[in-house]
Amino acid sequence: MLSQIGKWYPSTKLMIVVSVIIISMFSTIPTVQYVLFGLSILLSLCSGTLSNFFKTFFKSIVIIILFIFLVQVFIVQNEDSQKIWWVIGFSEIGLNTSIGLSSRIVAISSIIIWFFQVTSVKDIISSLEKANIPKKATFVIASTIQLVPQMTKLSQTITDAQRARGIETDGSILTRLKALLPMMGPLVLTSIQQIDERVLTLEARGFSAPARKTAYYSIEKTAVDYVIVAICIVSLIAYFIGGPL
Repeated sequence: MLSQIGKWYPSTKLMIVVSVIIISMFSTIPTVQYVLFGLSILLSLCSGTLSNFFKTFFKSIVIIILFIFLVQVFIVQNEDSQKIWWVIGFSEIGLNTSIGLSSRIVAISSIIIWFFQVTSVKDIISSLEKANIPKKATFVIASTIQLVPQMTKLSQTITDAQRARGIETDGSILTRLKALLPMMGPLVLTSIQQIDERVLTLEARGFSAPARKTAYYSIEKTAVDYVIVAICIVSLIAYFIGGPL
């Protein structure tokens, strides 16, 4: 990553993520959750990924929050539920529950989004290798991280090919569902083919060889990384000594 924050060691950024998650899990005040969300926005701004951060956030997390809000407030029956129509009612307890739950989801998901937007896969792999993590475990982690982007890119390629052949892929929900079934076959078969090709590539590069590999890309920790980790540890200690909010 080109930004200074993006150049931080992956474990340093992971320490920030863990600290935010721990504080979020032990906090019962929504205000604290929104402060943590503000921290994620600030980090994204300093990293130069603010636009991508909001794009990802609104495409995924906002939908989940709205669903939780609607279900908890209007569907789930509580002691103070007031019937509006049929199974729909209003509950102040459900409102408070949805605010607490959604604020925690916002805080945790936002810092995770920031982490993956400022941390490249090759940095993660390099840090895992330096930590003497087994090669197979490193490969599984890297493949898992890359799975969703690769599947998204592959499905888009198949969709473009079907559109070029005259298959309707846009329009109503029913039209899109009809286009989904013909796409699943090529998507699954292509994924299986890529797995076979990846296995052959790994064997050709001596993945199973017992000898230690020479890395052409490597990252090192700096003084800034140690300072940030120390700040995170001190912040966690101070938070628990002062009493979780």
